[in-house]
Amino acid sequence: MVNSRIRKFRKMLAEARNYEVWKAAALELDYLEGNVEWKEDFASDLYHYELIYDRLSHLRQYHQQKDYERLKRALREGLHHDLGNMGNLALYTHSRVGTKHLIEEYITEVCESLDFLADQPVPGFSDEEKIVFFRDTLTSYGRPALLLSGGATLGMFHLGVTKALWERGLLPQVIAGSSAGAIVAGMLGVHTDEEIPGMLNPDTHYLTAWKPKGLFSALRGEGLMDQAQLKACLRANIGEYTFEEAYERTGRSINISVSPVQTHQKARLLCGYTSPYQLVWSGALASAAVPGIFPPVTLMKKDMNGNVLPYMTRVQFVDGSVVSDLPIERLMHLYDVNFTIVSQANPHVVPFLNRRGEDEKVGLAGLPFHLLKSEVQFHGRGLFDYLRKRVRPELLRQAAGQMYSIMAQRYSGDVTIAPHYELGHYRRMLSNPDPEFVRQLILEGERATWPKISMIRAHGKISKTLERCVARLRARRRQNHGDLRLVSSSE
Repeated sequence: MVNSRIRKFRKMLAEARNYEVWKAAALELDYLEGNVEWKEDFASDLYHYELIYDRLSHLRQYHQQKDYERLKRALREGLHHDLGNMGNLALYTHSRVGTKHLIEEYITEVCESLDFLADQPVPGFSDEEKIVFFRDTLTSYGRPALLLSGGATLGMFHLGVTKALWERGLLPQVIAGSSAGAIVAGMLGVHTDEEIPGMLNPDTHYLTAWKPKGLFSALRGEGLMDQAQLKACLRANIGEYTFEEAYERTGRSINISVSPVQTHQKARLLCGYTSPYQLVWSGALASAAVPGIFPPVTLMKKDMNGNVLPYMTRVQFVDGSVVSDLPIERLMHLYDVNFTIVSQANPHVVPFLNRRGEDEKVGLAGLPFHLLKSEVQFHGRGLFDYLRKRVRPELLRQAAGQMYSIMAQRYSGDVTIAPHYELGHYRRMLSNPDPEFVRQLILEGERATWPKISMIRAHGKISKTLERCVARLRARRRQNHGDLRLVSSSE
């Protein structure tokens, strides 16, 4: 009887078309498989549960007693990412939904205490002082980032990942993309929260990005596909915003990876900090310029009068995933990123991903494949490193350099979300998708994300709460200043 119910709910889990149905089936399975008792038991050698319990008890006491000073100090000095190893991957693979209740209660109490301090009048704690407090705490604590890989048409998988995170209030403020991921990042960067539901509707997209030009065009270095068609697609879906304008419109920090064509140049991460006046669609066009498929791109910018003109006419860029598919270290420096969510859709990467996690121990059955994979990566990097430094002609040297970059990169994050490709996916990766195929990819992205929600929430909810507190306080400050100007003008 129990086995038949387990089969029933596993089938429901696999066929769920929204998170609510998936979660209901997952919770039933957690009950039937005995995971509920594990979640209710605080004790475990997987994390420092005594430390978490002490921090929770103090926060609850200060919050309930409205002891503002002790609450402030407890949050300012005691908030640390992954406190007591509560982000340990093993804590999120034991059950399908949630983890130890102690961890969930701690995170909830932290967020409620932060909201309490931000929204309640606190004697001797002005809004200006609150902004400094929450901003510094956020800098100390860090924040998550969403990184979207390449993948050509299959990159529409990222829209499903985005939808699953956005609907749960977990979409990071920092988003990076390369190649196809740059296109989705660009769309996210220019659409406000109110506009995202429309952005996630395939019927609203301009989906015609591919237009073949023929083999002779590719041999002449002009690309196999018509870049003008891709440019029209990007401008229709992204608009004419600069990186600076995109941030001012949505509050999202979008980042796009591009790779240089010429020597004496390094890969760049285009964003509001590094490239405020460059056009987002231009960065996405360069990042999507797969060598041989599309020609290199000269980036475009807006001048002081809003006129569009080239940026660095002597320098051209191509596919961002060639050198920097996932610019994790750069994001750490720019945004204090402490946790990375990777949506990995690259067809040449997905089959080789370790879907359980980077630190998963290898069993005897999987050891030969693991050793073979490590050997191929090691010797492949060595071979292409040698060729990129010594081979001639220049075309072969550049090709060897690109192969070295591809093999030397890391393609996963703290959480890696990836599809399960079938032959039909590969056949459609260089073709214009119809809305129905995009809907299929979105659903695949959602289903791949739902099992990761608990871990993403544990790592990202406190950061998101801090960001929202800062945003509310700044909005209140602007309103108060506006009210003061109205009063002074009426006197």
